Amino acid sequence: MKTLTNLQANQQITNFHKGVVNVLYIGEIKELALKLKCLDGIDTNVFYYESSILAYQDIKNGKILIDVIICDSSMIGINAIEFYQLTKKLSHLNFIYLIVTKHELSKLYIERARNLKIDDIIEYPITLSQLAIKLKQLLDKKSKEVIVLSTNQIKPNFFKRSFDVFFASIALIMLSPLFLLVAILIKIDSKGPVFFSSKRVGTGYQIFDFLKFRSMKTGAENMIDLMKDQNQYKTVSISKKENEICVECEKLGHACSSILFVDGKNICENLYYENKLNSNSSFMKFKNDPRVTKLGAFLRKSSIDELPQLFNILKGDMSFVGNRPLPLYEAEQLTSDEWSERFNAPAGLTGLWQVSKRGKADMSEEERKQLDNIYARTHNFIGDIVLIFKT
Repeated sequence: MKTLTNLQANQQITNFHKGVVNVLYIGEIKELALKLKCLDGIDTNVFYYESSILAYQDIKNGKILIDVIICDSSMIGINAIEFYQLTKKLSHLNFIYLIVTKHELSKLYIERARNLKIDDIIEYPITLSQLAIKLKQLLDKKSKEVIVLSTNQIKPNFFKRSFDVFFASIALIMLSPLFLLVAILIKIDSKGPVFFSSKRVGTGYQIFDFLKFRSMKTGAENMIDLMKDQNQYKTVSISKKENEICVECEKLGHACSSILFVDGKNICENLYYENKLNSNSSFMKFKNDPRVTKLGAFLRKSSIDELPQLFNILKGDMSFVGNRPLPLYEAEQLTSDEWSERFNAPAGLTGLWQVSKRGKADMSEEERKQLDNIYARTHNFIGDIVLIFKT
């Protein structure tokens, strides 16, 4: 479960206590949109969209603030599950998400919805009283979760924070001549800014601007999709033929009813999800990365490129020791109960897995996740000092 910021949590608690619930419905069942306005005991403010793409844009641009999202299982544009994943990337708002279906869903679809922690699947038609009872139960449960999350924020250790501020300040003063020299060399070596800033996910799923000396060519982040086959953490993907009928649809005795148009091909929605499940890796790491500049290779090998994170430590985004803050596309893969524990630990410049197997190609994704979880369970100030000396 993702952690809410105090502001988001307080706003959601206020809405629930007032009984005012902002509900977004996306789909073609207009009578459902009307039912949502007439629920007994729930004061709803309903937003209705037929297009999932338009709804997504309005949420992304902050035009609507939502507590509950209800989507048809098969929408035109972004389908229900993809829509859920996209909205999760935009904020950590702990909204309730429901999928509405008029037909029997495949086991793969239901399993995927369950794994993503989608709150419920509603079979339509549904009566006003049934819909009201279901929403009341979910609102009550979610309201209690929000209160727990907002009152149990991860508190930094006093000694750890004092250590971070003191030594980060000293290090920045002592290393200022090196910072100046590296900045000049980067400008000579390639075009672009001295520093590279990217959004990272740290303690409690908090997002911050993560600083490094630029070691790659400008626009390198746009090349990731072209390099997925070189990922050292890559798992084996399954190839699917165009218009192939999947096993799940075949069991139901009909051709695939939900067809997606992906990369110029028609593909069954079930096969598309299966392919993604088998090809997605939580982490990205490349050997002999062609995006890295000549100077950047040296900066990385010597870890000099990491020094600007001293500013992040001074600001409080990170600590000297902790689990590495992850890019958004990696963090979104680790929201399951099994792996989200790593985000209970401080975000750090160095940590347990870096000391254990940093730079070794034989370290599996599973090992790195386990080491992050072990640190989250066992970290303490003395142990952090030991890891600093090992680093």
